Amino acid sequence: MNTLPKHVIFLALLGIVFSDAVHAERIKDIASIEGVRSNQLVGYGLVVGLDKSGDKTNFTGQSLRNMLTRLGITLPPGIDPKAKNIAAVSVQAELPPFAKPGQAIDVTVSSLGDAKSLRGGTLLMSPLKGADGQVYAIAQGSLVVSGLSASGQDGSSVTVNNPNVGRIPNGATVERTVNTSFAEGDALIFNLHTSDFTTANRMADSINKVLGANTAKALDATSVRVNAPVDPNQKVTFASVVENMVVIPDDAPARVIVNSRTGTVVINGKVRVQPAAVSHGSLTVTISEDPQVSQPNAFSNGQTVVTPKSNLKIEEEKNHMFVFNPGVSLDEIVKAVNNVGAAPSDLVAILEALKSAGSLHAELIVI
Repeated sequence: MNTLPKHVIFLALLGIVFSDAVHAERIKDIASIEGVRSNQLVGYGLVVGLDKSGDKTNFTGQSLRNMLTRLGITLPPGIDPKAKNIAAVSVQAELPPFAKPGQAIDVTVSSLGDAKSLRGGTLLMSPLKGADGQVYAIAQGSLVVSGLSASGQDGSSVTVNNPNVGRIPNGATVERTVNTSFAEGDALIFNLHTSDFTTANRMADSINKVLGANTAKALDATSVRVNAPVDPNQKVTFASVVENMVVIPDDAPARVIVNSRTGTVVINGKVRVQPAAVSHGSLTVTISEDPQVSQPNAFSNGQTVVTPKSNLKIEEEKNHMFVFNPGVSLDEIVKAVNNVGAAPSDLVAILEALKSAGSLHAELIVI
């Protein structure tokens, strides 16, 4: 398919406008085009101009010596350049897809040594490399640090946020383009952010209804292949049309997510419970010691002794039993648990017991 007729684009846009948008999502919000991705860049550099809050490590001085040597300055042998106003840092950036040479991207600068703060510093020219070892951008500029650190002579100190991490907006210039497979071939593959067979099938059906039968085909639970024009200009227009179509994603499987560290419990709307009776209460056992002193008579040969005496008290909350009817919904589960005053930790215990009893038809995930 070398050309895309104008009436096809018109019908596609018409389908977008009049689609049933109830609970629908645009394809661009639930999927991405294969090969169109960002790339991570990393580099090493020096931050200068610090107010005596720099590194005290040896490799920072070595980096300074190497930099001065490249600039034509040779330090006398045996001199260790330990300047408190410099710091060794790592520089990270994300190269967006289709970035062209000359464009600017943001960079994040993080301290590698024992610097107290990067506030007020300036990053010297630092090359940023990709996973293949090639230089794709050059970073340099003044840091924006939101953190603050201050200390007194008595050893007291205060730190706000993190003063050892800063950003340089538009601090790197792109030097090399990353080739993508977007312009190659006669098809585009859309990958779902969340794999689901039903959603992939619905996406293919939605595209075929607008652009014609056999235009799109679901390859698996993640990928949908869409026939596209070979001409790059038409392919851009075609991708814009497809990514703005709407699809009704399928609901996620029934899941109960339990965060064991915070006690947070999340139950999605597909969770159902079969008939079950639940009784949950707390048993409290209190043991207190009340030692008794035994004092002998004044004219006896006995000795004063301490006799231990323990008081045992048992209390049990009289929580009511509640019943889950067949196929109760999420709202009914929450109401039943709240009526007996169960805490999040109690809810976890109830759900685990229901799962063990076979009454909870959901995947129980503990994170």
